[in-house]
Amino acid sequence: MLNDLWYKNAIVYCLSVGTFMDANGDGVGDFQGLIRRLDYLQGLGITTIWLMPFQPSPGLDAGYDISDYYNVDPRYGTLGDFAEFAHACHQRGLRVMIDLVVNHTSDQHAWFREARSDPDSKYRDWYVWSDKKPRNAQDGIVFPGVQKSTWTYDKQAALWYFHRFYDFQPDLNTANPHVQAEILKVMGFWIQLGVSGFRMDAVPFVISTKGAKVGKPVEQYNMLRTFREFLQWRKGDAIILAEANVLPDTDLEYFGDDGERLQMMFNFQVNQNTFYTLASADTAPLKKALLATRPRPATAQWGVFLRNHDELDLGRLSPEQRATVFAAFGPDPDMQLYERGIRRRIAPMLSGDRRRLELAYSLMLTLPGTPVFRYGDEIGMGDDLRLPERECARTPMQWSTEPHGGFTKHARPVARVISGGPYGYERVNVADQRRDPNSFLNWTERLIRMRREVPEISWGDFAVLRASRNDVLALRYDWRNNSVLCLHNFSAEACTVKFKSGCANPGEDILINLLSDDHSQVAPDGRHSVVLEPYGYRWYRIGGLDYLLKRSEV
Repeated sequence: MLNDLWYKNAIVYCLSVGTFMDANGDGVGDFQGLIRRLDYLQGLGITTIWLMPFQPSPGLDAGYDISDYYNVDPRYGTLGDFAEFAHACHQRGLRVMIDLVVNHTSDQHAWFREARSDPDSKYRDWYVWSDKKPRNAQDGIVFPGVQKSTWTYDKQAALWYFHRFYDFQPDLNTANPHVQAEILKVMGFWIQLGVSGFRMDAVPFVISTKGAKVGKPVEQYNMLRTFREFLQWRKGDAIILAEANVLPDTDLEYFGDDGERLQMMFNFQVNQNTFYTLASADTAPLKKALLATRPRPATAQWGVFLRNHDELDLGRLSPEQRATVFAAFGPDPDMQLYERGIRRRIAPMLSGDRRRLELAYSLMLTLPGTPVFRYGDEIGMGDDLRLPERECARTPMQWSTEPHGGFTKHARPVARVISGGPYGYERVNVADQRRDPNSFLNWTERLIRMRREVPEISWGDFAVLRASRNDVLALRYDWRNNSVLCLHNFSAEACTVKFKSGCANPGEDILINLLSDDHSQVAPDGRHSVVLEPYGYRWYRIGGLDYLLKRSEV
């Protein structure tokens, strides 16, 4: 049934409860505020809401240092508020996904506190310890320039503990069957409260072997099958969307050859090459990435995105390609992070150029997979580089020209709202853009609506067509005897691109524009010739004259 694969044609929207909408006026976003904005998200065309961590946390890493997996941070509300939120989503036909952060806990978690204080505690083996500092303690650092080691000495335990990330986030010993059972218990708990899936954080680290004597970590892929089987047993259509920045030759290890492991993964390979193409207008690496990540089981799906809540990771690009992206989008060292990425939001990276923003999001919506938006993308929100590390792109949502962007009535919000300049809430906000039919918000809503009417992109197979220009990407999707063609011009110059659509019946080869009345009919030489404006894009349905006549009658 199509419903069992709901994620294939979903539109995902990622947000942080604490920075989205404050209902009680204490300066912190909460579930009651989020409930008030569900109609807005539904109207935008969103089908799935992905919540960043909202469980109790000391808050040293934006909530990714969790201290209790079975509750809601009091600042955001109660478990009852979450249940009300899940019910309100269900009433509107919206699904809920939440972050599953099980590679590590906070060092304030009760498990770790007991593990460090009692050598006989069952929780001692829930973490990874060493009698002395391992020789490879400097290897595998995730946050270069900020993080100094992956092992830290704990005076209370008189042992060294392993942490792939910050020192206040001790790694769980995920190879321990008791830890694995607890992970299943956590998933079951939130499924019972109405969750439809999980975005699993740092999956390669979750499934890797850990320990002082581990030289080269080995991925325990069968762990993913265990997670999948549990979800199918508890809720048949619940899914995992994995954060796994891995090379294409290991993708099928995560999906499983027959799709028996993960349902979804983020396509980091395509994401990084997308930004190289945006910076250079060279589509060759992007085409290569698309073809390299093409093999996947029929039930599996990519998650495609532009910017997420972390830095724009460019670690998979060559040094030369990375330098090109840095020069175009993050030339100032303060815009870069961890020696591999850019910490800016997409709108300022593209200098607020409406043409390039439309190109970027049109591309995202037409790449093979399920599109994932970051809150504020739909209005072109900016960043605040005065904030440290990744916090600069996690500022509160800008709703109106009211103080603090309408996010809160409190004098001091949990995070500073962007004010002044081209991306301040005074100029970039939902209320103003709602009233402007030509705003980026209304453009995004129209594109999302059209994307949901083009299931070929989600369900079909794709082909990269040979075009006459390297700065133009031409993708064709085929599904159930229907075909869709998408063109994107990455050049700052207008151009004429020629190509063959691959239609089986050349005489029936008419391209019906899905976004305007600019249709295209095949030339005598069997090729289409389309004029694209600078950073122009086209969405076509391939159909015959009969289709065009029927469309005009409607």
